Amino acid sequence: MPNLRRLGADAEDAAAEYLLALGYTIVTRRFKSRRGEIDIIAYDGETLVFVEVKSTRDPRTNPVEQVDNKKVAHFSDAAVEYTQKAGVPDAVCRYDIVAVTPKGIVHHKAAFRAGD
Repeated sequence: MPNLRRLGADAEDAAAEYLLALGYTIVTRRFKSRRGEIDIIAYDGETLVFVEVKSTRDPRTNPVEQVDNKKVAHFSDAAVEYTQKAGVPDAVCRYDIVAVTPKGIVHHKAAFRAGD
């Protein structure tokens, strides 16, 4: 049986390397709040990007489908908490999903909006 924590950490590492190669500046990883965790927080230019990393080893599975409305709500709440703690409550923000699959990495920019 695969070590799911290790698989998740490997996917987050791959996503971080991918974003760095695109020129993003990673601010933090695995930000934990009362409502949940954000895998990667980075800047894409002046835009603060909150990234949910999803992975699968099954090429027939779309890991993005794992992000349901409950996950979006917790993710959005955690992002608000981060902006308040970081002192950037008025930052322009975007919510992305980076899917890591056996076929490669798929980046879904602006995958959802706060409150969706």
